[in-house]
Amino acid sequence: MADHDQDADAARRGFLTKPTLRGKRVLLRPVTVDDAPALMPIFRDAETSRLTGHHGGSERDEARIHAWYATRRDQDDRLDLAVVDQTTGNVIGEAVLNEWDPGNESCNFRICLVPGVHGHGSGTEATRLIVGYGFESLRLHRISLEVYAFNPRARRVYEKVGFVPEGVLRHALLWDGEWVDAAVMSILAPEWFRHRGHPEATAHAPA
Repeated sequence: MADHDQDADAARRGFLTKPTLRGKRVLLRPVTVDDAPALMPIFRDAETSRLTGHHGGSERDEARIHAWYATRRDQDDRLDLAVVDQTTGNVIGEAVLNEWDPGNESCNFRICLVPGVHGHGSGTEATRLIVGYGFESLRLHRISLEVYAFNPRARRVYEKVGFVPEGVLRHALLWDGEWVDAAVMSILAPEWFRHRGHPEATAHAPA
């Protein structure tokens, strides 16, 4: 019990620490209120609202969004990082670990990029960076997510990093009068430490 409590305390301190994580294409750093203008296209894009299942559509209170990002550095139970394109220096999205469950050493993951920047590997690399940080620095055991059936592109990214489908939430979303299923996916610490976000490498490795 004492070891478990120590791990939970270490994770909480870890969540309060907002790291900078550097890859080849992207850099992840603490998101700030100054990033809000670059991220606003996410909240105004109808297709992004559909893929994330946000029923509010493209009309969101800009002042409230600015206030949200202004408080992200103070959170000790979640990690909000801006995704920065290293070539241009532009903020192109956000990657988040949230819904932390200290008793079960688990949390949720989500990532969202601004419209027009998909298809270059940025999302895949950003996912590997923050998921690796979750396991290697925050000592998490399980990271999970949900992805809607009409978003196969996102599901391919998650599978590429090592997320494994666990099951289906049937009719999890009602969108434009149609019910949409959501796949539940997760990755566990032992899996991560086996392939470090490259499951295809271990799949083709000689026995």
